Order: sequence, then C-alpha cells, then structure tokens
Amino acid sequence: MESLQFAKLISELTKIKKAYNIKIIDLKNVSNIADYFVICSADSDRQVKAIADEVDKNLIERGIKCFHREGYETLNWIIMDYFDVVLHIFRAESRNYYNLEKLWGDAPTINIPDN
Repeated sequence: MESLQFAKLISELTKIKKAYNIKIIDLKNVSNIADYFVICSADSDRQVKAIADEVDKNLIERGIKCFHREGYETLNWIIMDYFDVVLHIFRAESRNYYNLEKLWGDAPTINIPDN
C-alpha cells in the first residue's frame, strides 16, 4: 500500500472512536523521519487509548503491525510508528502545547473532515 493511501486509511480508522481535527502532514520533502504524520485529537485519556487500540486492532486484522509505540503510560500523546506513517493521537491540550503543525509548518497538510 502506498504511504499516502496508508495515511488516509489510518485517518479513517481514527474516526471510528471519534477522533477529530485530523490532519495528514506530508514530510517527504522536508524530513526523512517518515513520509507522513497523521495527527488527531481526543477529549480524554480514555478516548486517546480507545483510538490507538482501534487503529491497532484494525491494522493487525490487515496484517500490519505497529513497529513502535509510546505514550500508553500517560495517555496525553500516543505515537504509533508504522515506518512510512507515524500516527500522533493527542489530548487536545497536549496537541496545543506541542503544536506539531507549527513545527512542520513548511510541509503540505491535508485536512480530513470530521464525521
């Protein structure tokens, strides 16, 4: 699966548990960290975990495993690394604090409509 298509799939999977303010940041021409970041927000630590678990479950069913994950201890910001695509699930206040969109402001962004 091409990395943009995979990023869009991940963004759709986050919506199952009501993620919002979803953005795909295209890093291909600005960094070698990943091709894309998918960034989304949640209102509570329980929702952050639910989104991460839902994405993980759905991708495992497709034979895709997460290479590395962080943030399950605090649930303010979970990072799920799938090599070419990295998912960032934030509690809203943590997202505002870290402001990845500003940090990667020179990268093209795709806004994904909320359901």
